[in-house]
Amino acid sequence: MGLTQSIAVNMLEIGIGPFITIGVILSAMGGPQAILGWFLGAVFSVCDGMVYAELGAAMPGAGGAYVYFREAFNPRTWGRLFSFLFLWEAIFVAPLAISAVSMGFAEYSHYVLPRLDHTGVAALAAGVCALITFLLYRPIETVGRLSVVMLGVVLTAMFWVIGSGLIHMNTKMAFDFPLGAFHISKTFFYGLASATLIAMYNYGGYNNITYLGGEVKNPTKNIPRAIVLSVLIVAVLYLLMSVVIIGTIPWRDAAVSHAVVSEFIGKLYGSRAAAIMTGLILAATLGGIFTMSLGYSRILYAAGAEGNFFKIFGRVHPKGHFPTVSLLAINALAIPLCWFSLERLLSALMIIKSSFKSSPRYLQYLPIPQGNPPPVWNVVLSGSGDRCSCWLDLRRGHA
Repeated sequence: MGLTQSIAVNMLEIGIGPFITIGVILSAMGGPQAILGWFLGAVFSVCDGMVYAELGAAMPGAGGAYVYFREAFNPRTWGRLFSFLFLWEAIFVAPLAISAVSMGFAEYSHYVLPRLDHTGVAALAAGVCALITFLLYRPIETVGRLSVVMLGVVLTAMFWVIGSGLIHMNTKMAFDFPLGAFHISKTFFYGLASATLIAMYNYGGYNNITYLGGEVKNPTKNIPRAIVLSVLIVAVLYLLMSVVIIGTIPWRDAAVSHAVVSEFIGKLYGSRAAAIMTGLILAATLGGIFTMSLGYSRILYAAGAEGNFFKIFGRVHPKGHFPTVSLLAINALAIPLCWFSLERLLSALMIIKSSFKSSPRYLQYLPIPQGNPPPVWNVVLSGSGDRCSCWLDLRRGHA
């Protein structure tokens, strides 16, 4: 894959996030001052992305963080253990994450398929998993081209919203700050932290290309460029989209909306246009599942190929030279999970991810500044502690 395909793989991880979380962020801060959360989320994502950029350029192999943990803690001793633990986290998290997003896709389809019951939603989600497997079961060059096409659909939806909003927006409405919006208080900082966290979720996916490092052309240049550019492009588009929406729909209404983008288009062009926008949003979600499955499959492949897991997972297609068993296994595990509710899937996902969190003793590897570190440093570290520990240990090893 070249630079364009690499950026597409990263940006597709955006998925449905920006389209459904605008109201949540507005609600978190209680007004258009939520723009601060969007901005800080971009800043912290760039900080985290720079760590991945250096690691990805230094070790451009399949597996991403799996490889970084192995090398950071010595591949002949503790590195095998930590990379193996990361592998098992991926084995549990990947099917849950894929099935959860597939269920989100199916439930969002209620806008155009209102008669779907739980069985229908589950069957549709399972069908999405099967479709994604079919689309990914091909050489990486073809997957890269598909990524660009899917990203085109996402950008079409975003540019439609931004273009329509710029024509119809009311600047005064867009910046209708409530009384005391910027009053410095505990409530303000809690709201800002919540908005920033949600924004960082929307920027997430910039590290996806590191899982495919072995399949990227000129990885030492293209991986860092893809990471930084994907965060910056998403930040600009997300900010513009949010501003034009609250410049057309009062932010108090947008804050309580569950489908604010579809309602925005519906208000301007009618219900038929809203249904088309819903279709574009569903296509964006499909793109997120596409790249999520692609990245997770490379973790299992990397472990199988080097003998740290069952060797069958290291098999590649005899002609296309892409991982086969790892891709099929990840999505095969996700399909039966689609019959659980979205709430149960998300609860299980959070419990498992919390169980695999690093213990406090690993903080000794973090590059803490001398003296009393500023509060913003603690925020950055809290979001990227694992990456920083690998980064510093590797820097020591290469020094």
